[in-house]
Order: sequence, then C-alpha cells, then structure tokens
Amino acid sequence: MKTLGTPLSPHATKVMLLGSGELGKEVLIALQRLGVETIAVDRYDNAPGQQVAHHARTITMSDPAQLKALIEAERPHLVVPEIEAIATPMLEELEAAGVVRVIPTARAARLTMDREGIRRLAAETLGLPTSPYKFCDSLAELQAAIDAGIGYPCVVKPVMSSSGKGQSKIDGPADVQKAWDYAMAGGRVSGGRIIVEGFIDFDYEITLLTVRALDAAGQVETHFCEPIGHIQVSGDYIESWQPHPMPGTALARSRQIAKAVTDNLGGQGLYGVELFVKGDQVWFSEVSPRPHDTGLVTLTTQVQSEFELHARAILGLPVNTALRSPGASAVIYGGVEAKGIVFDGVADALRVPNTDIRLFGKPESFVKRRMGVALAFDADVQVARTNAKLAASKVKPRVA
Repeated sequence: MKTLGTPLSPHATKVMLLGSGELGKEVLIALQRLGVETIAVDRYDNAPGQQVAHHARTITMSDPAQLKALIEAERPHLVVPEIEAIATPMLEELEAAGVVRVIPTARAARLTMDREGIRRLAAETLGLPTSPYKFCDSLAELQAAIDAGIGYPCVVKPVMSSSGKGQSKIDGPADVQKAWDYAMAGGRVSGGRIIVEGFIDFDYEITLLTVRALDAAGQVETHFCEPIGHIQVSGDYIESWQPHPMPGTALARSRQIAKAVTDNLGGQGLYGVELFVKGDQVWFSEVSPRPHDTGLVTLTTQVQSEFELHARAILGLPVNTALRSPGASAVIYGGVEAKGIVFDGVADALRVPNTDIRLFGKPESFVKRRMGVALAFDADVQVARTNAKLAASKVKPRVA
C-alpha cells in the first residue's frame, strides 16, 4: 500500500483477520501500531484478538454465506486468514471478483488448509522430498496403505485439522483402529479423509519462517528468519527455541525448499514452513500461510517478531528478520476445565532471569488448551530453554 490511513476515518486502511486467537491477537497489535483499522473475526465472542481490535465480529467462518455477507458489509482492504477452518472457495470467489485482496492469496489459503492439496503440490508438482504418503477414506484403505508399503511406524492425520488435532503415531497393527477413530474425531470434516505418512527417522524438526515482502522497487523478495527448533506432543507444540543449530548445507537446502513452496503459493506475508532434518537431508512437512505457533519465540528473539513481519509484509512495508538474541518459549496450559479462570504465580515466573509472560485472555480454559506462553532470552539457547520452562511451570491456572 502506498499510503496508510487514519483508523475510524473515511481514509482508514482496513484489515480483517479471520481467526482471532493468540497469534491473530499479536498480528492485530502490530497492525494497530501502524495505524491500521482492524476487524477481528472469530467463531466465539471475546476471542483474544477481539479484545484489542477496533471491531469484533462473531460468525461461522466456514459458512460461505456468512463470510461473504461480512466481507461485503465491512469492505476491508485486506482479508487475512489466521486459521484453517474458513470457507476458502468463497474467498477465491471474492478475490476473483475484485471485492477484496486475500493474504497471501485465496489459493494459498485453500491449498494449505487441506493437507492433501499442499502435499500433492510439494511432492507431485514441485518434486520436493517428503515422507512417503497415501490418502485414505476408510479404515480398510488405511490398513491396505500400511500393508502395501507405508509400513510401521507411521503417522496418521486428518486431511483437514489444526494444531495437531487428530494426529497420532502407529507403532503396530494394534494401533490402527485407535488412530483411525482419533483422526475422525479430530478432523474438521465428519467422515473426512486422512493422510498416512511413513515415519522419517529425522534428527530434529524445524520451522523456517519465510517472509515474502516488497523491496524498494516494488518486487517481491524472500527473507528467512533463523531456524526455530521445537518439541511437539501429539502434533501440538509445547516448547520452541531460536536459533536451532544446523549444518550449512541443511540450512541452505531448507531455504531452497521453503522458497520453492512459497514462490508457488505467492502473495505477500509470512509463511511458517515445517521441515524434517537428518544430517544434510531435508524433507518438506507442512506450510502455514500465516504466523506459526512455534514462532511465538520471536516475541523475545527477533528485532521484528513474526507478527510484526507479517503485518509489515502484507502492507508492502520493509521487513527486518535479524535475530536480537537467542531465546525460547514454553507453553502454559489451562490445566482445568472452566470459564474465567485466574492465574497464580505470575510474579514468581517473571523473577526468573530474562523472562516474559503472555497470557492470551481466552475466556474458557481446557486442560490442554494453550492459555499463555513463557518467553526467555539468553546468549546460551539452552539456558533460555531452561528458564522458559521454569517460568511456565510457576504460572498456576485455577478456577476462580
């Protein structure tokens, strides 16, 4: 954008976020700091991002009619999907009609919400290395795929899900039925497809935050953040750190893969590219066309966090991916099932050296719902990891 307007004026630059959880909240804050008028949309009232935006709207974002009506009523300059559960064909329709610009593109939003679409693009269209895989529509097809060559161990995921929901590892025949049932329960589409992947014996997994931003000549230029290491349990991140040490050859290959995928998806903004690494070998895993949960660590490690990078890139502004300090993040879970919980121990957590806390403000807690994150920086990334986990452990959510 050549100019930025004043919020709540006829000249306002308006950005609508579809999904307003903790990641969307940070994007909204970054946009607010640049004088952008923000519209936070979510499926429930008082979502974290709705608490800081100029306007809060609650709709079923997977309903094409509701989504179209809201976009046509609000007329934002940009629509920024922050979750997968969105009626992306409607976004493609509105983008094609010139009603709105979708970030990074409506096609990217559609492809990446569907593991089948993005896996076929990476492996079959772009020829990138991935784990062996099959798509299955029934328990019998899953068993046949395993028997025909996928083998054990393997990983089963719903084709459409988020944050690791429905994902599990199969170690032998006794686990197949359980994995199928778990995938069916965790997917966003009842009776939906699953992907079964052969297990890669990787050394570690990274997130490579990849930014497509305009240069001074108005051309798209690709920037990379330092690699982020992370630990996941059942597909859900619990700890991340930056930078993750890796050989130069593997890092260069990671960047090549990330650029190939994001060049194909196009548009402007930040992508979170997940990769498996073993020695100098790298395999593509997944990509999100938005800030990544493991990238919460950038709130303490980078000159511009992933959220600031996304906000600037989508507005056509310059970006800076420089690392300020090594650091780490550790998740704070709800631990209880209740609405309007309280948090004890925040002061104790902040007494841990070089730490910070983000409490997301979610109105309802679940035992394994991410309610906050502890952040720590240190010249030694291992010290930062220890301190982040220690700080997180001191925050005690409870029923009021």
